[in-house]
Order: sequence, then structure tokens, then C-alpha cells
Amino acid sequence: MDEFIPAYLLREQAAVGALVIFGVLRVVGAAVALSKGWRIGTVEKCFIALAVLYCFPQLFDLLTQSYRVRVAVAEFEGKALGCAIALFCAPILSHRLGFE
Repeated sequence: MDEFIPAYLLREQAAVGALVIFGVLRVVGAAVALSKGWRIGTVEKCFIALAVLYCFPQLFDLLTQSYRVRVAVAEFEGKALGCAIALFCAPILSHRLGFE
């Protein structure tokens, strides 16, 4: 079924999924950090590590399986872009909400 779905649709779906997941989790993480007294820098580093782990399966497919390279590239690009946008914009939102 992978050959019938265009790469741009896979990329967009992965980007939106990562954007929603990491955007919501980052704002919730900032709220929990505020209530527990944790440092925001530590929370930010944890979310960057989670984003790397979230993108790792597609990176592994990209490096090891040549027959899935088209799908793996599209999914990896989408996930990486979604995570980057979310981890850039979520601190702005959590600051506006008063969590940072």
C-alpha cells in the first residue's frame, strides 16, 4: 500500500502528528514543572531527547532498509519537522499561559 500514497501526504501526516503530540506534551510538561519546582532547562532537554527517540525508528529504517527508503525519508522528514516546530513554538505558548 505504500506505493499508492504520495510522499508529501506521508510527510504532512507525520509532521502534524508530531506537532500535536510534542506541542501538547511540552505545554503540559511546563505546567508540571512549575507545580513541582523543576527547572525548565531540564524539561526542555528531556523533550529534545524524547523527540530524537521518536524520530529514531524512521532514521534506522532509512539507514538499514533500502527498499523502504522512500517511505522512511518522508516519515523521518515529517516527524523531524513536526518535532522542531512544536519544540520551538510550545515554549512561547507556555510562557503566554504563565507556566514559564
